[in-house]
Amino acid sequence: MALPRITSPHATGSNRTRRIMQQVLVATLPGLLTLTWLYGFAPLINLLLASAMALGLEAAVLRLRQRPVGFFLNDCSALVTAVLLALALPPQSPWWLTLTACGFAILFGKHVYGGLGQNPFNPAMVGYVVALVSFPVEMTAWPVPHVVGLTEGIQHTFGIASLPDGWSQATALDALKTNRSLTMDELRAQNMAFGHLGSRGAEWVNLAFLVGGLFMLRRRLFGWHAPAGMLGALFVMSLLFWNGADSDSNGSPLFHLLSGATMLGAFFIVTDPVSGATSNQGRLIFGTGVGILVYVIRAWGGYPDGVAFAVLLMNLAAPAIDYFSRPRTYGHRKAERGFKVGG
Repeated sequence: MALPRITSPHATGSNRTRRIMQQVLVATLPGLLTLTWLYGFAPLINLLLASAMALGLEAAVLRLRQRPVGFFLNDCSALVTAVLLALALPPQSPWWLTLTACGFAILFGKHVYGGLGQNPFNPAMVGYVVALVSFPVEMTAWPVPHVVGLTEGIQHTFGIASLPDGWSQATALDALKTNRSLTMDELRAQNMAFGHLGSRGAEWVNLAFLVGGLFMLRRRLFGWHAPAGMLGALFVMSLLFWNGADSDSNGSPLFHLLSGATMLGAFFIVTDPVSGATSNQGRLIFGTGVGILVYVIRAWGGYPDGVAFAVLLMNLAAPAIDYFSRPRTYGHRKAERGFKVGG
């Protein structure tokens, strides 16, 4: 009599990391479609260049490290990094800028620490900050919203054709930082009251990323703690230091929530499970710290937007946050906080 075959209780479903990353990619579609509506093929060209660079470099590094290339490429983590970075870069960025930022994100934001799951910093933000510090002129050249055709976009990206006069203008956060003597009504009159996308339109992009973030919350890809902490802290800080719409001001709460990379950062960056805090309390503290730092950099720092810098600074603080926010293990007394001095 044959005995029944007994198998180990291993999970037989598809790769969970791959499923999560695919849903993150789906969540970026509202923002990508809105950017495409405003700028035509320019954001798509950024996306294709970044994706090709990320996947190619990921494969090359995995081969050098003698890791299974197909297995790790299949988790889509490199593709997510490329997409988030491409969405953060200005449309019509030079090809070399996109490739440089993406290369630093994959090499120095991910593989130098051992690969996925071991990186202390968000890879996309590492690439973005390197590009911003190294090439500030190109990284702050946000164009006026206009639809760019495929041929025109390729020519501008690869330097075949020069960009037309008046192609770019100050962003809302730039204008707020450099024109403190102007009232908010005067900024609106100059078409600079909203958005890091040149003029009007950034509020729609932020709302689109909000839709994608709510989709991920609905799918339970992450908890509400980090996004709520960031948005809540940014709202409170901007409310405390807002002098009113008709006076010299650092910007209203609504202005800060719908400008810059606020929603992209709140739902796609601070929710990174690897480089952020691990407990729910820790995530709330982590997000709150990001929100406070974003406002401080926007209001008094040297850069118009501070999402990338704020995230990287809080990445440094994540281990300490985890230490002081560890949940009590069931059946044990709450662990003592602090450090012992001496033996």
